[in-house]
Amino acid sequence: MDSLCPPESIYNLIPSDTKVPPKPSRYVSIFKAAVKNELQKGKAAWKTMGPAKVDVPSPKDFMQKRSKPPKPPLSDKKTDKNEVRKPPVPLRSDHPIMGIQSGKNFINTNAAAVIMGVAKKPKPIYVDRRTGDRHGLELSGLVPKYINKKDYGIIPEYICKRNEEVKKVQEEYDNYVQTNLKKAAMKCVSDEERDAVLQGLKKNWEEVHKEFQSLSVFIDSLPKKIRKQRLEAEMKQLEHDISVIEKHKVIYIANK
Repeated sequence: MDSLCPPESIYNLIPSDTKVPPKPSRYVSIFKAAVKNELQKGKAAWKTMGPAKVDVPSPKDFMQKRSKPPKPPLSDKKTDKNEVRKPPVPLRSDHPIMGIQSGKNFINTNAAAVIMGVAKKPKPIYVDRRTGDRHGLELSGLVPKYINKKDYGIIPEYICKRNEEVKKVQEEYDNYVQTNLKKAAMKCVSDEERDAVLQGLKKNWEEVHKEFQSLSVFIDSLPKKIRKQRLEAEMKQLEHDISVIEKHKVIYIANK
């Protein structure tokens, strides 16, 4: 019974006398032509790949029956007749030389060469990492190669000349300083005078210090206070002069 029933369709629900409304037309933008022209404005033919370097063959010049392909142009390179070439292939009739024998005993010869030959010494190396990186020892700077030179440990000649030049310049500078000191009427104090002045300052400091020790414990008047301040100032000045003379061994004084 199911096979005799008509197939179900949505069009069976619509009455036959009902008219289907027409399909609306597709929307087309009014700016379609302007956008197309704008996109084509920045483009040019052959801009990416470039023009073809080989002329396109004409359709009329097609290959016909029993026609040969075009030959390539002849090269300008000239062949040299004296150019060395490989030896020719031997002919079939050529036979190798047979029957040649050698009386040399290669086993004894090789054994004698090995016995009499000097053993090859291994190349000295050094390993600088725990992973086993090996390098040549000769170029590493660890081998004392230069201690056997004749001039090893001798000062080079150019350094001696340099030292002499420096010494000469220092002497000239000292002479220049002495000359300027003499022109400026400066007098250098000798060691005896310097020691005498130093001993005199120390003796004066002892006398002032002895006088300072003889002051009373209680400073209850203005004269005592002034005297104490004067002695302290004298002792301080003497200590400064003594330290200056002891610090400088060379002392110059102006002649009056």
